[in-house]
Amino acid sequence: MRYWLDTEFIESGSYQPIDLLSIGIVAEDGREFYAENTDADLSKANDWVRANVLPQLVHFGHGKHVSWDDFPSCPRNSRAGIRIAVYEFCDPQRHGKPEFWGYYADYDWVVLCQLFGTMVDLPKGWPMYCRDLKQWADELGNPALPEQAKGEHHALADAKWNRQAWEFLAQYSKAYAQGFVP
Repeated sequence: MRYWLDTEFIESGSYQPIDLLSIGIVAEDGREFYAENTDADLSKANDWVRANVLPQLVHFGHGKHVSWDDFPSCPRNSRAGIRIAVYEFCDPQRHGKPEFWGYYADYDWVVLCQLFGTMVDLPKGWPMYCRDLKQWADELGNPALPEQAKGEHHALADAKWNRQAWEFLAQYSKAYAQGFVP
């Protein structure tokens, strides 16, 4: 099963783990997963994260912190709860061997792996790497990818765009292999 993922996070330097804010995953079969991390330390967010990511988080309340009770339908959980939910969403026993894709995916993959501990703690049947759309685009001569309609820097909206970019590159690569560059 192919999965497109994106995360939003706070990075605090080389001696700190990446702090997950939110995660979005879109499955090849049409399922979608989104969660916001209640354990995230928002006080560590830099100005860019405060301006571009936090306003899109439901629990941040579009610029001011509000109670979780104000948004009862918001998918949110602790890191431990997100780990369990992600495992169930991508369970190889139920959905087949996972293949993960992201765009500039290095940090997204690290923050996903950190949910489980270390890379060797990933669930049985999971790959130890994520495939990267940007690298694939570079291999194909770096074609212009489709514009993202809305929601940039929202993990689920970005995961949906990752799928759209993958579909574009899949078509583009067929033409590229035949010598026809669209």
